[in-house]
Amino acid sequence: MASEKPADEPLKSDERYRLLVDAVTDYAIYMLDAQGFVSSWNTGAQRFKQYTRDEIVGQHFSVFYTAADRAAGLPTRALETAATAGRFEAEGWRVRKNGERFWAHVIIDPIRDAAGTLIGFAKITRDLTERQLAQETLQRSEELFDLLVKGVTDYAIYMLDVTGHISNWNVGAQRIKGYAPGEIIGSHFSRFYTDEDRHNGLPERALETAARDGRFEAEGWRVRKDGSQFWANVVVDAIRDSTGKLLGFAKITRDVTEKREAQRALEKTRELLFQTQKMEAIGRLSGGIAHDFNNILMAVLSSLALVKKRIGPEHGASRLVENAMLAARRGSSLTQRLLAFARRQDLTPESVRLPTLLEGMADLLARSLGPTISIETHFPLGLPPVMVDANQLELALLNLAVNARDAMPKGGTIVVAAEVVMVPEADPNTLRAGSYVVTSVIDRGEGMDDATLSRALEPFFTTKGVGKGTGLGLSMVDGLAAQSSGRFELLSEIGRGTTARLWLPVALTAPKESSATPIDAARVPPMTVLAVDDDALVLMSTVVMLEELGHTVLQTTGATEALELIKRNDSIGLLLTDHAMPQMTGADLIAALRELRPTLPVILATGYAELAVELPSHVQRLAKPFDQHELAEAIAVASSPRPTLRAG
Repeated sequence: MASEKPADEPLKSDERYRLLVDAVTDYAIYMLDAQGFVSSWNTGAQRFKQYTRDEIVGQHFSVFYTAADRAAGLPTRALETAATAGRFEAEGWRVRKNGERFWAHVIIDPIRDAAGTLIGFAKITRDLTERQLAQETLQRSEELFDLLVKGVTDYAIYMLDVTGHISNWNVGAQRIKGYAPGEIIGSHFSRFYTDEDRHNGLPERALETAARDGRFEAEGWRVRKDGSQFWANVVVDAIRDSTGKLLGFAKITRDVTEKREAQRALEKTRELLFQTQKMEAIGRLSGGIAHDFNNILMAVLSSLALVKKRIGPEHGASRLVENAMLAARRGSSLTQRLLAFARRQDLTPESVRLPTLLEGMADLLARSLGPTISIETHFPLGLPPVMVDANQLELALLNLAVNARDAMPKGGTIVVAAEVVMVPEADPNTLRAGSYVVTSVIDRGEGMDDATLSRALEPFFTTKGVGKGTGLGLSMVDGLAAQSSGRFELLSEIGRGTTARLWLPVALTAPKESSATPIDAARVPPMTVLAVDDDALVLMSTVVMLEELGHTVLQTTGATEALELIKRNDSIGLLLTDHAMPQMTGADLIAALRELRPTLPVILATGYAELAVELPSHVQRLAKPFDQHELAEAIAVASSPRPTLRAG
């Protein structure tokens, strides 16, 4: 038995080895002879190459290669390499029995006998298809991501190392910042910052914040290659490996200059809308206050005038009455400014020549401005007339001249100049197309800063101190310009003075020559006048003035009662009515007369410039507050022969 044991040992060892190899299923382990023909085949080889032992033993191992690899001689080179180098290792596509490809990791080792003679090859193959597909998917994803990043043009997307130096550069970065990749890779990203930001350490703080918090985001000015600046939205993200070690930073920059400008324009528009709404509200309030105040002044002025007339100039109280009337007139001037600002004053536009108007104002300007101020006029020859209310234009120019004087406390020269400007169809400042005369009042005084200039046209805003101005002068000029289909603008700079520019439309007709014979108000025969006003104070003073003029007066506080009186009394020769009354306005009353008394002369007393309806041509308007002389003139004009108004 002892003699059989040595013979049994090798057999059992080979058997165990065979069983071990055959049990391996994750690897194809098989033998090739020296020419590459398969001589053994394990279970793993059969599992992923699909050939049984009987089908493949004796076949050449090149059957596992693709046609392209066989044509290229890869199987032969593999064996030659293994035989000469002692080992061949590679990865590549191989083919299963059913023609399906799989990615294989291959090792071929030569097998030699004791004498060193090559007797075959040991071949181990592993199926790595899943790993290869994952790698290819990852690679394609990385390639696509790289293409995506490089293809983005609206964002600058690039990488920084831990010190802030640029390591890659996309097309968007080149478009936004102007640098080609070769010009910028390797440079420090701080070169995109302004000198001030670099001096303040902003680039370093951005990286420190991203490293500490994981992210940094901000907006600010950045600099392009050509030196121009743009407003940028910047995001810096820290990049770390799986252990948390900082590898660098991902930086995304977007040019949001247009967005910022659009946002600022939107904010400015909102501010202008708010300012417009505020001014409109103040205008409505001012117009209402001025109208009510006009009624009060109407009663005060007319009553004082009647008192003064009755007591005579020799009476001791005459001077006090005159002083009270002067104060009331100043109040009336204030209401006119309020109405001008509210654009509700009663205007009488006419063709006016500026040189002639200023010449007529020479004495008034000289007294108002004082001896330290001189005026120069620069008017071109053939300057066309403008369409405007002459009295209001005088007041506007006087206001501008006084403001210019106040800006030059040590004296100086005020220049009044004019030029003709043609406004095209597409005017950005909303003026209608046509010709305008632009009158400029220029001083070389203290000037205004931007904050003051932005508020200069606001009502009640003044820099003259308490008690030295109402703050309505410029508002009145602005209101006159708007109401006259023009525009008013101010240009000013600290230390260089102010230019006030008043745009008024060119008149289409020449100024009227004063050749008509004036109406003699004193020769109007007495008549019965119906006075209508819902304000008892105004009505009482109006009645007294009418009676002082020799007329018989009927009075009422409402339009409905007025219609009843007119129906019952054919002797009424004139209707004098207020406009702003409850239930039925003066305009409504006039409209009702078209059926009842179409030829009855009418005077409409109002402080408003615009009415909701068009008035008939025979209606004479009388601006409040009015005195007895103005009332007499209005009666004379209303009573003069007029074309008959047909009913209907």
